[in-house]
Amino acid sequence: MSRSNMVWSFALFNNVIHKCNFRLYVVNKRSNMYWHGQKSNPQSEEMNRSSVLNKLRALMHNPAHVSQPLHAYIIPTGDAHQSEYVADCDKRREFISGFTGSSGTAIVTLNHAALWTDGRYYLQAEQQLSADWTLMKQGLPDTLTESKWLNKVLPVGGRIGCDPKLLSVDKWKPLRKELKSFGHELISVEDNLVDFIWESRPDPPNSELIVLSDEETGSSWQNKIKLVREKMSEENASALVVSALDELAWLFNMRGADVRFNPVFFAFAVVATDSVHLFINPQKLSPQIRSHLKGVQLHHYEDIYKFLANLVDEQTSSKIWINGNSSFAIYSQLPKFQVLLSPSPIALLKSVKSKAEMAGMERAQIKDGVAMCEFFVWLEKEFAKGTVTEISAADKAEQFRSEQEDFVSLSFDTISSVGPHAAIIHYKPVPDTDCTVTNDQIYLIDSGAQYRDGTTDTTRTIHLGSPSKHEQECFTRVLKGHINLCTAIFPNGIKGHMLDTLARQYLWEVGLDYRHGTGHGVGAFLNVHEGPCGISFRISLTEANLEENMVLSDEPGYYEDGKFGIRIENCVKVVKAETKHNFGGKGYLSFEPITLVPIQTKMIDASLLTEKEIEWLNDYHTKVRNLVGEELKNQGKLEVYKWLCQATQPLG
Repeated sequence: MSRSNMVWSFALFNNVIHKCNFRLYVVNKRSNMYWHGQKSNPQSEEMNRSSVLNKLRALMHNPAHVSQPLHAYIIPTGDAHQSEYVADCDKRREFISGFTGSSGTAIVTLNHAALWTDGRYYLQAEQQLSADWTLMKQGLPDTLTESKWLNKVLPVGGRIGCDPKLLSVDKWKPLRKELKSFGHELISVEDNLVDFIWESRPDPPNSELIVLSDEETGSSWQNKIKLVREKMSEENASALVVSALDELAWLFNMRGADVRFNPVFFAFAVVATDSVHLFINPQKLSPQIRSHLKGVQLHHYEDIYKFLANLVDEQTSSKIWINGNSSFAIYSQLPKFQVLLSPSPIALLKSVKSKAEMAGMERAQIKDGVAMCEFFVWLEKEFAKGTVTEISAADKAEQFRSEQEDFVSLSFDTISSVGPHAAIIHYKPVPDTDCTVTNDQIYLIDSGAQYRDGTTDTTRTIHLGSPSKHEQECFTRVLKGHINLCTAIFPNGIKGHMLDTLARQYLWEVGLDYRHGTGHGVGAFLNVHEGPCGISFRISLTEANLEENMVLSDEPGYYEDGKFGIRIENCVKVVKAETKHNFGGKGYLSFEPITLVPIQTKMIDASLLTEKEIEWLNDYHTKVRNLVGEELKNQGKLEVYKWLCQATQPLG
């Protein structure tokens, strides 16, 4: 669920050219074609990309910036905190390549430029990369890894540079090892080369901080520090380095807005056995914040590296705990003998919601359900005028959410997509691609919000006319997978990847599938994508067991390129399951949906559902009608309440 600017694939031409006002440009250097609006000039854009690459290549040989010439330079997506989504000032990979997706790695050599990204972004990258770039499709058997590609294109003894702040330890070390096996060297380049050529680079953000009360979070930051120190003691760690922004926000019960849609702020922290240190821009420290942080030793943001270098104590056997997702720059400040490289204890503590956090998440879902019901009432009325587009629909959904109490922002860029656009998994409408919502194509909206009491993420797929039998079958099979996962009962100790096939089962029966994970953790007024839990076909070494009071998404889908896309997404909480037996005394768990938005029954082929599946859907709609309906009446939205009652009628 990364949300990024996208443009159209040539494959969409026959389906939508009659509905959207585009100009077609052919780029002779490649077989790809690009869709642009009337103001776009792809030839000029391509020339600019070439100029940027040439400037970077010159710096790779400039002794003022590198001690020895580089043969290649790596530009990762992340920031100094290895964030999934980054602030505008950290979008170096986007600047150098033009690709705006949330996942990818760019590598520039003296003669080549290549970009690696996964299946969510193949279509987007094909359209956004200029002729100077080669797209490397991760996950396909014929795609070379970054190190193997470098070995193929570089001379023996190649020197590959990278900013050590932007690559995690877990990525740096194996990459360095593999490159060394090929006879190449991975070099730390302390001053980022892209920054020297990015003349219009935005300033780092400096958002205002807010303090959450103990009643909102369920625990004071001092008590959270105690929990962290208990984990440190178990591992004989004298200090824990905290670099993940959502972990910092959770630990100190504060929120910010340094990264769009993510209520986090730039900082580092070191929790020691007898002290707590926070490294942050002092301009953020208002009197209220300083009072809230009484007892914390405050330092300038940039001083973290010097502080760590002076933290070493050769006389002790205790360790300094660093998450493997911390930057190599953090790791390199410490001697290997004193480093405990292990997943942060805060990640797991944060993913298991307190009673107060869960109550807030559920309140947020009721408000979000109200807003989405208002949106669908508006959409069904307005689309017939022919003036509703993907962008105006996304804007309207945001407006309805913004009118709810304690709304802060969206939780990601809204995916508002018509017909073939819905087949682009992480599509985001922009003026060049904006299409009208009509009654002859599927419409998919994946959206969410940050409320002060919780984070939401919901996807609904609807048809404003008459869906085809094929569309109904695909939708129903996605729904069956959604229900199958949501109703699963599993023992404690299970990881999410072990459940992934449950959501795909009914698609696989007829030879269908989808190219994204089935679920991700969701933060409590924090990042909409939260580790360390998830549900995916990919196996992660840092994946945590599912535990009671975690919140995840349940979002299977199906996509036909150039035709339509389907996804049904609810947030679910992990709950205890009552079972007849209790083998091994493990205890059993299940899921309970907390998202409260109707699922369009028009899209369902009821003949494909079992009695239990129909019962689940009817029970879910009863819950939606009761909880959201009551709030609609409280807010005086009686017309929307009437629509909700109709939309949640039992399926016979």
